[in-house]
Amino acid sequence: MSPDESIRPGEVWLVGAGPGDPDLLTRKAERLIRGATMIFHDALVGPGILALARPDTVLISVGKRAGRHSRDQKSINALLVEAARGGERVVRLKGGDPSIFGRAGEEMAHLAANGITARICPGVTAASAAAASAGVSLTLRGLARRLEFVTAHARAGEPLTLDWKRIADPEAVVAVYMGKAAAREVAAKLMAAGLPGGTPVLAVENASLPNERIFATRLDLLGLAVMTAIGDGPAVLLIGEAVRRGRAAAVAGRQAAGRSHRSGTAAAD
Repeated sequence: MSPDESIRPGEVWLVGAGPGDPDLLTRKAERLIRGATMIFHDALVGPGILALARPDTVLISVGKRAGRHSRDQKSINALLVEAARGGERVVRLKGGDPSIFGRAGEEMAHLAANGITARICPGVTAASAAAASAGVSLTLRGLARRLEFVTAHARAGEPLTLDWKRIADPEAVVAVYMGKAAAREVAAKLMAAGLPGGTPVLAVENASLPNERIFATRLDLLGLAVMTAIGDGPAVLLIGEAVRRGRAAAVAGRQAAGRSHRSGTAAAD
């Protein structure tokens, strides 16, 4: 199938761009990007991914980052409909997976209401990329049998309302998206709901990218840690005992591999 055949004129695809590394795109996502004549992309979709588009493809940034909104959701919906009705092959390129805190439902519903065919191409979500970079598992038999995805982003002026009692489960791993600004509040609410202050946390900034940073801390120190150790990039928080066990195993594995490599080198010499 050629790129042009992967997406029809007047059709919209919501495509997951993954966490940022172009190598983590699905083959289908890359084909759709190459086949698009117009791409509406989030602010966090990097140049390495946008470079996959054809030279004549129109690239339009509609992203929202750090409170600086280039377009509101209503405007984005209208642009997608207008482009599709104009016969464009439209890709709405979203960071991570469109179906996880990506407003895919709102856009799909608006397109359907206007008679536009819309489809979704999934992507690697930030929590998966962060766990892979840190060398941990998001689930662990006998210790973490449940994985909870939550977002710490609330509308301006609105409180962060989550079911903290349910989330504060010592037998779960909690992945907090967009949690950097609300890290102190997230930690306080989880501890108030019963999660111990010593619960391990990994804060992963710019997961999968060359400027990625991974910082290990504990729940009661999370607010201070994020404020001092995390920069301006997007970060996901991984909270739970499985993080401690997995991180220790990953570090031990790397140390063992290093010793084996040095031993092999010495023997070869």
